[in-house]
Amino acid sequence: MEYISLGGVKIEKSCGLSPMASVADTAYREICREFGASYLCSEMVSAKGLCYDGEKSKELCEVREKDRPYAVQLFGEEPEFIAKAVKILRQFKPDIIDINMGCPVAKVVNPGGGSALMKTPGLAAEIVKAAVSEADCPVTVKIRSGWDKEHINAPEFAFLMEQAGASAIAVHPRTRAEMYSGHSDWSIIKKVKDAVSVPVIGNGDVTSGEEAEKMYRETGCDLVTLARASCGSPWVFEEIKHYLKTGEKLPGPGLETRMKIMLKHVDKIIYYKGERQGVREARKNVAWYLKGVRGAAALRNRSGSIESRDDVLKIIDEVLG
Repeated sequence: MEYISLGGVKIEKSCGLSPMASVADTAYREICREFGASYLCSEMVSAKGLCYDGEKSKELCEVREKDRPYAVQLFGEEPEFIAKAVKILRQFKPDIIDINMGCPVAKVVNPGGGSALMKTPGLAAEIVKAAVSEADCPVTVKIRSGWDKEHINAPEFAFLMEQAGASAIAVHPRTRAEMYSGHSDWSIIKKVKDAVSVPVIGNGDVTSGEEAEKMYRETGCDLVTLARASCGSPWVFEEIKHYLKTGEKLPGPGLETRMKIMLKHVDKIIYYKGERQGVREARKNVAWYLKGVRGAAALRNRSGSIESRDDVLKIIDEVLG
């Protein structure tokens, strides 16, 4: 496979996992890496929470050797807190620090963080400068197309982030107003690529090897990542890697293999969080793995109330029975 250099960090040019808050936890990232995800990123970490010595925030910053190349993603709207948080992150030794300027959810946007920063490019640039001033690794930025369709400013915004010191720009080509609806506009990724000289990471609506190859070809991006397409289908990374290498489609896993992967994922969550908490957090994952199986609606409804590993085994028995 071909490799890219992101601020000196070597990453396989196949497909990485985009960050997903409250979804892409340690177990999720681990199983995606096992299926070939070339690049991983933490869940969002609050810069302010990290500065106030929040134990939850610190847990999200842990970096394991087997996760590398690995980024920790920060969010916040105040340069001074971003700088302090980046300084704290040094002890965890991430390969990359990513600044989130694309999250559309209200609790991040309303104080002025996430995608709201695309309305204040001057402040966003100060945030990047503050991060770079304290970082001992590359700093990247995740953005959207813009705030809404009347204010699509990704290319100009990306150029300012590069000027402020960003080593790469990741682009999800939807506006904040669109959230996750409709179709992403890949032409925005190409415009960003044309506007900057640093690597550009493309993200949005890639679900297969053919689509990953198409994004590379149409946008010129340096790396493709995906998020929602891996929910209940972590093998998508293996399929993409194989297609990019050979031009051939891999058949998806059979039902029995799929259930084995689901149980393995649940067991990973239990290992890291204990059975009681782990199984409750695994409910959404189980529902995703059950999508499309016979009787899926009823089974997915049941998955919302599972309380133990045995409950998961009973669902698997019904699926395979």
